[in-house]
Amino acid sequence: MKWLDSRAVRIGAGFLVPVLLLLLWQYATSAGLAAPNQLPPIRRIADTFAQLLRSGELYEHIGITLYRVFAGFAAGASIAIALGILNGYFRLFRYLFDPILQALRNIPSMAWVPLFILWMGIYETSKITLIAVGVFFPVYLNLLTGIMGVDRRLIEVGLVYGYKGPSLIWHFFLPATLPSLVVGLRSGLSLGWMFVVAAEIMGASKGLGFLMIDGQTTGRPAVIMASLVLFAVFGKLTDLLMVRLGNRLLYWRQPSEKASVK
Repeated sequence: MKWLDSRAVRIGAGFLVPVLLLLLWQYATSAGLAAPNQLPPIRRIADTFAQLLRSGELYEHIGITLYRVFAGFAAGASIAIALGILNGYFRLFRYLFDPILQALRNIPSMAWVPLFILWMGIYETSKITLIAVGVFFPVYLNLLTGIMGVDRRLIEVGLVYGYKGPSLIWHFFLPATLPSLVVGLRSGLSLGWMFVVAAEIMGASKGLGFLMIDGQTTGRPAVIMASLVLFAVFGKLTDLLMVRLGNRLLYWRQPSEKASVK
């Protein structure tokens, strides 16, 4: 069905389910099917947004959360790419470091919190480090899997043409593993948004995660829902940016293949 390829159809279909959920939400609150202290009306959430915007408080929460997510993402992804390349290309590195990394990958995010507070205090360093840990593992695992899955015949072609070491990695391994890396970066970024909530429990006084927890402790469900909406919106926007980046990196692929990373 060619009409499904229309940009307008794709965008409209993406808004269809959220609009239906909002209508169902509005009906449930106006008909008294949901208690206001559990599911606040949409108008109350809109009023909460307006109040936070007028006070300037919301800009501060959004700004610090975006800073933490992107700083943690940059740190975690950079280390993951470096170790993924080393462990994927050099067997000795893989034998030495991959077992312990796979063991650390299974530690729950909240289990790192007391250790990072002990080591780095409750300041930004511990928060960014926690987010970096969350980003690191999906990027590393996807990149390593991609490198290990590179067709051996492709490498043999590179060796025949005289490519060795870094040049072999740059011209053969990297293009072949880019699809896996893009998937890993998208997964890492989404986990970065999840880990920022745990990070902002660590003595934070600003941030969307702090705002959500503050809404819980003060009994303001509209603040909680407003924070969740902002997490969803900014998470989706940053994921779209990563999709655009992935499409640019994978420009040489066929359109049907590129669609698989969207």
